[in-house]
Amino acid sequence: MQRRPLGKTDMQVSRLCLGTMTFGEQNSEQEAHQQLDRAIDAGINFIDTAEMYPVPPKAETQGRTEAYIGSWLQQRGRRDDLIIASKAAGAGRGMEHLRGGPRHTREQIHQALDASLARLQTDYLDLYQLHWPDRHVNCFGQLGYVPGDDSEATPLEETLGALKEALDAGKIRAVGLSNDTPWGVMRCLHLADTLGLPRVASVQNPYNLLNRSFEVGLSEIAHREAVGLLAYSPLAFGVLSGKYLDGQRPADGRLTLFERFSRYTSDIAKEATQAYVEIARRHALDPAQMALAFVTAQPFVTSNIIGATTLTQLESNLASDQLTLSAEVMEEIEAVHRRISNPCP
Repeated sequence: MQRRPLGKTDMQVSRLCLGTMTFGEQNSEQEAHQQLDRAIDAGINFIDTAEMYPVPPKAETQGRTEAYIGSWLQQRGRRDDLIIASKAAGAGRGMEHLRGGPRHTREQIHQALDASLARLQTDYLDLYQLHWPDRHVNCFGQLGYVPGDDSEATPLEETLGALKEALDAGKIRAVGLSNDTPWGVMRCLHLADTLGLPRVASVQNPYNLLNRSFEVGLSEIAHREAVGLLAYSPLAFGVLSGKYLDGQRPADGRLTLFERFSRYTSDIAKEATQAYVEIARRHALDPAQMALAFVTAQPFVTSNIIGATTLTQLESNLASDQLTLSAEVMEEIEAVHRRISNPCP
């Protein structure tokens, strides 16, 4: 599998990354290990997780995903072959079970990192990401920015300073952002340049056929500043597979099991999804593989984070790496995008 540079670091990551947020909720420990085995066999060397996983986040399951990866690492002994990324939760978002309310303060960054390392049974993380900003920001489905009260927001200088301490101690190799904005990325780059703080290597944001908002402001930054996108939700919670069209609700589907995931279920989203699925079928393509191949092909994407709840789904997702979309297919995708732009930001 082709590998791509992770920012300006010396690390090379596979262009598909295994997302793990189902481990511990929809997937057992044994199933998690089977997925990890299969992904590595297929050439993936990049694993993404987070302290709050699995999802939906709950106090009783928090940290279980990292623990499952940790037990796999302990059994397989392949730590040095892999690039492992995790994330520290930010303020709000109903995470009071994490440290009484997670923040990106110096103290909490170190607490979160040490806890993740213990669960993962490793001495270091290759990439440590801020899961979402510790300030008022538009993300998780909010496209427009509305100013809010940032009086208690942790200064980025403090957060990046704590990450520098972790980097200097050998606990992390690189720093990344997630669910962040053009201002956030450029501000972090400015602080790195002027204060000698760690330079962010990547930004993990949603990107798929129903949400291409990354292209508006962040894609140029990704290109010019070498802060590539780690694209999450490339299948829009599985919606772009077409399995939820015409009112279908597969028993094991995420949208069937968890009503909180409503971001990609509006009428306009269904209309756009139907149009993309029809393109795939006209060209004898699997709709999910077409959607994944589109994401992987974008020049600002460092890695496409795939996730699955079954090995069958994982095999299909892995097969997308062998698919190159024709100019005709790409033109038809763009025609739909012009007609129904970003229905699910």
